[in-house]
Amino acid sequence: MKRRNFLKIFPAASVTPFVVNGFPLRPFANSKMAKILGTCEGVEERVLVLIQLKGGNDGVNAVIPINQYDKYAAARPTVRIPQDKLINLDTTLSNADQVGLNPALASFKAMYDKGNAALVQGVGYQSMNQSHFKATDLWLSGGDSTPDGNNLGTGWIGRSLQAFYPDVLGAPTAQMPDPLGIQIGDSNPSLGFHTETEHQNAINLTGQDAAGFFSLIQTIGGAPMKNIPNSDLGSEVKYVISVEQSVNLYAQRITQVFNAGSNSIATYPSGNDYGMNGATLADQLKTIARLVRGGSKTKIYLCQLGGFDTHNAQVDSGDTTVGDHANLLRYLSDSVKTFFDDLEGLGIADQVVGCTFSEFGRCAEENGSFGTDHGTLAPLMVFGKNIQAGVQGTNVNLSNLTNDGQLQGMQYDYRQVFTTLLQDWLGADNEILEQTMFDGYAKMPLVDAAAVVSPDCYFGTTTAANDPYQQVRALKIYPNPASVTAEVSFDSERSFSARLTLHSLGGSLITAMNVQVAPGTNFYYLDVLGLPPAPYFVRLEDKASGRAEVVKLSVVR
Repeated sequence: MKRRNFLKIFPAASVTPFVVNGFPLRPFANSKMAKILGTCEGVEERVLVLIQLKGGNDGVNAVIPINQYDKYAAARPTVRIPQDKLINLDTTLSNADQVGLNPALASFKAMYDKGNAALVQGVGYQSMNQSHFKATDLWLSGGDSTPDGNNLGTGWIGRSLQAFYPDVLGAPTAQMPDPLGIQIGDSNPSLGFHTETEHQNAINLTGQDAAGFFSLIQTIGGAPMKNIPNSDLGSEVKYVISVEQSVNLYAQRITQVFNAGSNSIATYPSGNDYGMNGATLADQLKTIARLVRGGSKTKIYLCQLGGFDTHNAQVDSGDTTVGDHANLLRYLSDSVKTFFDDLEGLGIADQVVGCTFSEFGRCAEENGSFGTDHGTLAPLMVFGKNIQAGVQGTNVNLSNLTNDGQLQGMQYDYRQVFTTLLQDWLGADNEILEQTMFDGYAKMPLVDAAAVVSPDCYFGTTTAANDPYQQVRALKIYPNPASVTAEVSFDSERSFSARLTLHSLGGSLITAMNVQVAPGTNFYYLDVLGLPPAPYFVRLEDKASGRAEVVKLSVVR
C-alpha cells in the first residue's frame, strides 16, 4: 500500500491543523533535497513566495495592449476598460509593446516605477487545458498536455526541494530547523509540494490565530495504538506516528520563529474593504514577513487568492473599472506592495522574490454576461528588490485568435519562469533542475544581474568529502544513446536497498525495480527496445534515506 493512499484512510493526518498567526499548519509530502547551502553570502537566506490566483485570472483586462485597443474593445464591448482610464505602465517601451494596466493595478505600477516589479507576457504551455482542476494540477506538477507531462504524480516544488536538501528527512536538523516549504491560506494540501517519498518536510497554514499552535497532535487518528502489528498496516501506523512527532518538532520551531519575528507595518489591507469577505492574502503575506524576520529558513512559500473565475459580474455594468475582477486586482496589488514595503522596513527586502500564477487566462472575447470564460495565455507578475524590472515579451496579438476567440502565440513556457527563479534566485544547479524535471527550459532575464547566483555558489556544486553517501553516488549508463539495452552501473562503498526507475522527460514513470546495492560495482540492465526515441531520466533512490541520483538517457533508433 502506498503512503499517499494510506493517508486517505486517515484524513486527520493531513487535514487537522495546529495554528500560527491564525493559519493552521499541516504536514504533507515533500523531502529529498540536495546539498545544504554553500557559504556564498546572502544566498542561504533567499526566499521564493508564489502567489496562486485561483480561478483563471483575466490577463486581457489586467494588461491591455494599447496599440490594439480597437480590437480589444470590439472583442469586449461590455467589459472593456475605457482607454482614458488605463495606466500606461512604461512610456519608454516601443509602440507595439505599450501596456495599459487595469486602473486597479496602481500599486503594481508604483512597484514597477521603483524598479521592484516585472511583467511576463503570454505565459502558458502548448495545448493548454481549460479545466480548473486539471490545469491547476499541471501548473503545480510542472506538467503539460503532452502524454508524458499530463499525469505527473508529484509537484515541481516538492521535487526541487527534495533535490536541494537530501539530508532533511521529515524533522528539523541543525542546518535546517524549519520546514523547507510552507503552504498558506488553503486547507487542502497542494500537489505542488507532493513527492513520492514519505518524509514530511513541508507544512500547511490556514487561518490566522497565533495562539493555537498545538491543537494538532491529539487529534490525528485518535489515541496512539498500544500494540502496533508487525505487518504492512503496522508499518503505516508507525509512519503516521512519526509524522505526528515531526509536526510537533516543527510546531515548536514555528512558534519560536513567529514570536521572534515582527512586522514594520501593523495594518495590512483587509479583504472586507475590497468587497471580498474572507479574503486573506494580505494576512498570509503578513505572516510570511514575520516568519522571515524571525529567522525562518523556509525556502518556498505558496499563497493563494481565489475568486478569479469571473464568468459573470466581472465588471460593474455601469462602470467597467469596478467589479469583482477590479476588486481582486486591487487587493492583490495593494497586498503585495504592502508586503514588500513591510520587508523593506524590516531590512529584509533583499531576501525575497515573489511571483504570481494562475491555471489559465480568460477567453479574449467576452461571454455576454459581463464576464469571460476559460481561456489560455495570461501574464505573470514578478516582484522583489532584486528582480530585473521591465516587461518580458510583447503584447498578446488580438488579431491571432482561434475560432472560439482564444489567444494564441505563447511567448514563454511557465517552466521557464520557475526554472529561472530556481537557479538565478535560489541557486539550484543543473542537477537540481534535472531532478525537478525542468532541465532544458531556457532561462529569462528576471533576476537583476547583480543578484543572479553565480555558478560557483549553486547548490549541489560541491561535495563534502566526508559524506559517506556522496562516495557511493556514481550512476552511469552505457551506451548512451541506447537503442536496445542500457547498462546501468553504480559504484558503492556500502550495501543498501534501492529503487531503480526510468521516467519520461515529463516525469511519468515507465519502469521500476527494487534492487539491492552491494559494496563495489553494481550492474543493472534496462530494456529500451520498445520505447520511442526521446530523452529519458534514470533514477536510483536509496530507499532508507530518500536520496537519489538522476542521469539522462537518450533512446535512438
